[in-house]
Amino acid sequence: MTKAELIEVITNGENSVVEFKNDAVETHRVARELVGFLNSFGGTLLLGIEDDGSASGVSRADIGEWVTNLCRDKIRPEIIPRIEIIREVEPGKDVAVVSVEPGYTVHCLWHKNSRDYFIRVNDQTREPSTEELERLFQRRGNLRAELRPINSASIDSFDLQRIVDYFNRIRGQVAPDIKDEEGWSQLLKNTELMIEGQDGKAVGTLAGVVLFSRNPARYLPHHGFDAVAYSSNEKDYNARERASFNGPMTALVGDSNASGIVESVMGFSRRHLLKSEELHENTRREAHYLIPLEAVREAIVNALVHRDYLLTATNIELSIYVDRMEIISPGRPPNGITAERMRVGCRAARNQLIKDTMRDYGYMEHMGMGIPRKMFATMRDANLPEPEILIGEESTTVRFRWR
Repeated sequence: MTKAELIEVITNGENSVVEFKNDAVETHRVARELVGFLNSFGGTLLLGIEDDGSASGVSRADIGEWVTNLCRDKIRPEIIPRIEIIREVEPGKDVAVVSVEPGYTVHCLWHKNSRDYFIRVNDQTREPSTEELERLFQRRGNLRAELRPINSASIDSFDLQRIVDYFNRIRGQVAPDIKDEEGWSQLLKNTELMIEGQDGKAVGTLAGVVLFSRNPARYLPHHGFDAVAYSSNEKDYNARERASFNGPMTALVGDSNASGIVESVMGFSRRHLLKSEELHENTRREAHYLIPLEAVREAIVNALVHRDYLLTATNIELSIYVDRMEIISPGRPPNGITAERMRVGCRAARNQLIKDTMRDYGYMEHMGMGIPRKMFATMRDANLPEPEILIGEESTTVRFRWR
C-alpha cells in the first residue's frame, strides 16, 4: 500500500473491512478485530490511527514482531497476517497496516483460557448470534446442517415406497422387507438418512426428511418453493398465479401422484414460460418456451440442493415476470464460491448428502458441470442473454432474461 492509498483509506473512514486503532491498544483487542475480519470478508487494521482519522503513529520499535506474536498467541487457529509500515503519514507519524484475507476455517479469540467468536458487521466487530455462528461454521465446511436430527421425524415419517424404489432401482441394492422396521432404521442410519436421537431411537436427519419424508413441511416449514407468475415486470398483488410446493425432493417413477418437488415446480414454470405451440399433421404438439427448460430445471435443482437450511425465515422464491424469471435461494454459496467460479463449474456442496442423492436420480451431472453446460450454454445456443448470478448478503439469485 502506498502512502497515497493509505490516506484515501483513512479519508473514507471505518467500514466493514477497515478499522482504526491507536498504538496503545491491548493485544487481545487487536486479535478481536482481526478475528472479526477473518470470519467475515477479510479486512485491514490500521495501527496508529485514531477513531477520528488523525494519525497518532506507532511507537513500538518491534511493531511487526508484536503483531505476529499476538496472531499466534491470541488467535485460534493462528494466522500470519500481512504487515506493512507506512512511514511519515504525517510528520514523525508512522502507521502499521495489518491485513488479513477471509479465513478458510472459523477463527476465535483465545483470551483468559476462553474461546470467543467475532464477526464484522458494518464498522463494528461483535459476537455472532447462535444462528450466525452456525451459518459461519457451515459456510467454512465445519458443520453439516443436513445431518441435524429432526427429533419429531420417526421411521413412520418416511415414504417407504419412495425409499424402497431408491435403494432397489436407483442404487441397485437389496433392501429390507418393507415391514422390517428395525432393518430399515439400521439401513437409513448407515446412509445418514436417519440418526440416533436424544432418547436413543432413530430419527430422520434434515437430509432424510427433505428427500424422502411424506410431508417435509411438517418438520421444516421453510422447505420448498413459493412460486408466483406476474403480469408485468414488477411484483404485483394481482398475480396470474401463486403456488407453494413443499413435497419430497425425490420422485417415485411410475406414479403420477408421487412426483418430486422438481417436477411440480417445472410444471408451474412450463405453464407460464410457454411461448407458442405448433400442431403438426400427425396431431403432435410442439411447444416453444421463452427460455430453454433445461436451464430452468438446472436452476431449480441447484436452488433446492444448495440452499442454506439454517436460514429458516423463507422458502426458495421463484418469480416469473413478463421479461424475466428469477429464482432466489436462501444463503450465499459455501466455501468462498463466487458467481464467476460457479459459471465455470467450480464445485462445492453445502449439502453433500442431498447433492449425492439427487445426482443418483439424475437430477444433477456427475461432473458438476450443470451450470456452465445446462444454464449458460443453452441460453447462448438459444440466442438469449446469459443468466445472471447475483450473490446477496444471505441469498443467491439466478436471473434469466428474454427481453
